[in-house]
Amino acid sequence: MKLEIEDREPKILEWEVLPPEEREKRSGLESLFRWVALVMDELIAFPTTKFRFGLDPIIGLVPGIGDTASAVISALVLIQAARRGLPKILLARMSLNILINEVIGIVPGFGDAFSFWFKSNKRNYELLLAHSSAPGRARRSDWLFVIAVLVILFVIIAAGILVSLLVLRALVQLLGLH
Repeated sequence: MKLEIEDREPKILEWEVLPPEEREKRSGLESLFRWVALVMDELIAFPTTKFRFGLDPIIGLVPGIGDTASAVISALVLIQAARRGLPKILLARMSLNILINEVIGIVPGFGDAFSFWFKSNKRNYELLLAHSSAPGRARRSDWLFVIAVLVILFVIIAAGILVSLLVLRALVQLLGLH
């Protein structure tokens, strides 16, 4: 008895975790997160090193509005993630990255140095890539959660602006420029 082994190329099976329309929505979201992470956290490379940074720490050098602008951009991306049905726990982790970057970014000097290292948008992009479970549709509770996070983020941003304005006013008075 002779056993013949056929020499065939192995078939590669693609497992469809997401329905096609959900996969298309997610791929658009992935490119948005990748673009924001690139521009805000990875745009410029230090020569002869692997260290990269983006516009986030540069914009953050402008008191008050820099950190606010960065947080607003990140929040807009978070809104898109909620609209496309990402799970609340993933939205919570992404929100936490934005909040950490904003809260520490408010501190003059140290906050800007922290932004060079922390890279909240890049972290959020990596979280999105690591997410592999099938999505559910965004529910009302998801929107309530995101709105609550955005309200907290707004309060923190407003506090940062207020602190920056108070510091600038104190500097103006100290220098006698008023």
